[in-house]
Amino acid sequence: MRIEESLAKKVVVKREPNAYKWAFGRVLLVGGQAPFGGAIIISALACVKSGAGLVSVATDRENLTALHTHLPEAMGFDMRDQDLLAREVDAATVILIGPGLAENRLSETIFNQVLERVRADQVLVMDASALNLLAKKERSILPHSSLVLTPHQKEWERLSGLSPDAQDDLTNFKALKDFPDQTILVHKRHQTRVYQGDKVGHITVGGPYQATGGMGDTLAGMIAGFLAQFRQDLWESVAAAVYLHSAIADHLSQDAYIVLPTQISQYLPIAMRQLLE
Repeated sequence: MRIEESLAKKVVVKREPNAYKWAFGRVLLVGGQAPFGGAIIISALACVKSGAGLVSVATDRENLTALHTHLPEAMGFDMRDQDLLAREVDAATVILIGPGLAENRLSETIFNQVLERVRADQVLVMDASALNLLAKKERSILPHSSLVLTPHQKEWERLSGLSPDAQDDLTNFKALKDFPDQTILVHKRHQTRVYQGDKVGHITVGGPYQATGGMGDTLAGMIAGFLAQFRQDLWESVAAAVYLHSAIADHLSQDAYIVLPTQISQYLPIAMRQLLE
């Protein structure tokens, strides 16, 4: 099926007049080891701009000044603080791990700590470095929570064993059977696809003006923010975020040769408001 504006209009609903921040979820983002601090900041910006109620960021201490300069709305703390990290994992509605996390001893320790604490009533989104760390481990370590994977084709090759040329719908469905039931796969590519169970949808928006660093970090942050707020159908929430990410880029590309990830985040609240009309 095609993922279109009609689905985004279904997902993004008007807020109740008496709603407060706790009604829109609490998101924890984990990542951003030097020199990749920008990745987690980009994700956090997209998450906040999508409307998540509360956003916390576990990152390298060196990133905290930059994070608060760009995004004072988010709480930031040193990812090495294991006690605080554990409390934030426990408090989260949605956890996004991976943007800029790197693949060293510290990142593996943090990765394992997060996976060990995730509960069945939470949603875990795994992106970037987290996918590469997962590719080296047994699938049995995955928690019994709702799981969203957001690989590009090379990351999916590491996870599934499928070469990019073999990554069609049939083989992707077969590979998903190695993951917990109802895992959602966002297969980032031309006309990105979103899989769950026996369902697949694809977008027809977006283009080469999105081919720049940080674009996937923005998408991951948007997905986390949508999952925190719009919980009725997780596949639809993920698909709506995927659609809107590229639809905004389409709109902005009318006046620009390239579209920066942060430009998508800045326009996101406007695009979401337009969906209510």
